[in-house]
Amino acid sequence: MSDLRNQRRLASQVMSVGETRVWIDPLHADEVATAVTRADVRGLVEKGYISKLQAKGNSRGRARHTALQKSKGKQKGPGSREGSKGSMARDPRKERWMRTIRPLRQTLALMREEELITSELYRQHYRRAKGGVFRSRQHLLSHLVTEGVLTEQQARDVRARAEAQRAAWFGKGPDGTSATAGGATPKPPKAKSAARPKAEKPAKAKAAAKKKKSKDTEGEA
Repeated sequence: MSDLRNQRRLASQVMSVGETRVWIDPLHADEVATAVTRADVRGLVEKGYISKLQAKGNSRGRARHTALQKSKGKQKGPGSREGSKGSMARDPRKERWMRTIRPLRQTLALMREEELITSELYRQHYRRAKGGVFRSRQHLLSHLVTEGVLTEQQARDVRARAEAQRAAWFGKGPDGTSATAGGATPKPPKAKSAARPKAEKPAKAKAAAKKKKSKDTEGEA
């Protein structure tokens, strides 16, 4: 059989594939051996004496089957697990951080909505939470109680409302039952906020209001 290495190289360049994917018809090997230019090789490609083989790949069939089984809860026993319980493989650092920061931000937003904390306190503790100061929702609330921002009862109410709100988001009520019973998702109970005394108007403001009222009365007369 003729040496067709040069023709194989030219064919790989003409068809833009690797040399291992070039197929040469053994019945026309002598005619292929006479090709010395790219134009000759292109003519042989058009005749079908030279063609390219289909690219080989890795089958995804086994991976799809495994994913299907795992979606059913199978193949997840002790023999299929890799890494320890707290390793990055089974419990990534980012997921641990999300489990910590999301309840903190939810609780802060809830307290700001209920006007238990001011916007300044919200921003201050938001940044502290981002810096990793608080370990959990309970740690945040106990910190606010220690600072005198909340009372013990307010902290308990906020915790109960936050947990009820979170359960409603995931479709379950505080008692573990479905929150969508009856059609609509029930609204979690609001935390009771301390009654704020009404700020008295300054003396100047009172005098101006009284003067304006007297003018209005004279105009009507």
